[in-house]
Amino acid sequence: MNYNKYIKDGPLVSEIGLGAWQLGVNSGWQGLSENEAIKMVHRSLELGVNFFDTAPNYGLGTSELRLGKALKGYDRSKIVINTKFGHTDKGRTNYGSAYIRESLEASLDRLGMDYVDSFIIHNPPYELLDGTKNPHYEILEALKDEGKIKAYGASLDTYEEMKQFMETTNCEVIEAFFNIMHQDAARAFNLAVKKGVGIIVKIPLDSGWLSGKYTAESKFDDIRNRWSKSDIQTRAKLIAKVKNIIDIEENLAQSAIAFCLAYEAVSTVIPGNTSISQLESNVDSVSKPISKRLVQKLENFYQNEVEELNLPW
Repeated sequence: MNYNKYIKDGPLVSEIGLGAWQLGVNSGWQGLSENEAIKMVHRSLELGVNFFDTAPNYGLGTSELRLGKALKGYDRSKIVINTKFGHTDKGRTNYGSAYIRESLEASLDRLGMDYVDSFIIHNPPYELLDGTKNPHYEILEALKDEGKIKAYGASLDTYEEMKQFMETTNCEVIEAFFNIMHQDAARAFNLAVKKGVGIIVKIPLDSGWLSGKYTAESKFDDIRNRWSKSDIQTRAKLIAKVKNIIDIEENLAQSAIAFCLAYEAVSTVIPGNTSISQLESNVDSVSKPISKRLVQKLENFYQNEVEELNLPW
């Protein structure tokens, strides 16, 4: 495992982190039993993973509960925890500044911890990203002073969101939507490096498409049923082109993760894992870096054939 800088005065983080959505009792997604979830966390640690990303709404609080239970007894100083604010453990949204402290305290209670390394606003509306016009950031700074969080940030999807946020706040973390099929966030990577903002890459496998297991005939009865038949057919054609660019003999998922890790700004990538074998394969991506030439080819593919389509996530 390789380790990268994440936040100021914080431990280095593993290039592959564990996205903890699947640890919870989730509706609309394949969840894990508590025993399976704990085994997933323990195997992650054995493989060198020390970064864990969770949120109150993941499994309506059960992701945080299970993650905390699994990590009990381990050296907290060597583990990096990111949780969120804005999507509640009741399945609703609440971005009110008055709710920040309550949300964090509840997360800390579920995790069984007295601080989190980073605390990020969970896909907030654009108007909340301006640190000069919202009271949220004064509260977040106070929580830093109190030692309850080491850094704050936001989970964002676009360059414009990232630019606005970095230019008007003292954020240290952004969880960015970035993968071969969605590269807009990369436009903000140079600014992130300049400002010392750590980047967590979310959805690196494009909700499973870059695993290579879906086709134009695939049907979905979980959260991915949001895609129309036309969406599925379009995605399948594009994935076929990606396979040809990469090399049909290579592991597509590992190449997709390695693509994300090729950028200096990226601290860690958090692919979803529903099994130990998936986890092990994803972690193995760090041993298979891709060339600058291939990165350029995939960037050109996005710019020439994908960007104008505005693909739904």
